[in-house]
Amino acid sequence: MPLNDALMTRRRFIELGTTILSAEAGVLAGMSIPAVAGAMAPLTSGRVRVASVATDVEGGLLPALLDTFRLESGMDVTLQFDNAPYSAARQGLVDLVISHFGHRDTEGFVLQGLGMWPRTVFANQLGLFGPAVDPAGIRGLTSLVQAFGRIAQSQAPYLLNGTPGIRYLTEFLWHAAGKPPKGNWLIETGGSKQNAIALAAEKEAYVLWGLTPFQRERMVHSYRLEPLLTADPLLQRIMVSVVVNAGHLPGTNTAGAARLQDYLLSPAVQARMLEVHYPGIQQAVWAPAGRHNAASRLSSLI
Repeated sequence: MPLNDALMTRRRFIELGTTILSAEAGVLAGMSIPAVAGAMAPLTSGRVRVASVATDVEGGLLPALLDTFRLESGMDVTLQFDNAPYSAARQGLVDLVISHFGHRDTEGFVLQGLGMWPRTVFANQLGLFGPAVDPAGIRGLTSLVQAFGRIAQSQAPYLLNGTPGIRYLTEFLWHAAGKPPKGNWLIETGGSKQNAIALAAEKEAYVLWGLTPFQRERMVHSYRLEPLLTADPLLQRIMVSVVVNAGHLPGTNTAGAARLQDYLLSPAVQARMLEVHYPGIQQAVWAPAGRHNAASRLSSLI
């Protein structure tokens, strides 16, 4: 897909979020989550600039949470997103970065002193997709290892998404499933990301891919694939927030960023994340991850 078309697809995905993202308790993409009374003392000035990877923005979670933060704090929050959020942070244009923990730039940014210690905030979700006929009979399973074993045993086609994290996960699944013989059922030439999902649809194969990009792509492509397994915690991808260090990047709002980070980690806001759903998927697609931080850090939030 040409870059401009991809960007327009993403913008359209966010604009049409209310037709894609459903939620309990009246939570919809592009709408504010109701404020919690007394959650935060109003602050009438200050601005926090946030840069994030795309998935939590396209999935509607971060815009909704930031919308409520604006109401409760009185602070102005700006949000930009792409897959290189640390680039803007290095230029002093960002106060808080949200990315996957394994993002290629997270480690270097923090170790160079440009950012504070990463705090786990939530996890987004991969899914195991496959044809509606489900030849391996994995629909209804909750174990990804068991599903992979059934795919191998039935010799149903499985297309390897070459994205590094998914390639790693597939290798893990192969070991956990008892190292079944590799044969024609394992298609290792599927490329990655959009190429992988398109080829999997063409070959009626199983494939691992992100739920958010799948929801986005099926708006413009009639992929004959369905999310068949999403409940296994192995499919979660931890995401972190990193407060930019004003000591190394003068002019950044470290205090405001820390306040927003505390808000995202608060038990009340963490609980709201469970309310976000996608059509046809019953369980929450955003897993709260605040509890993974150090106990001393959590004690200051309650």
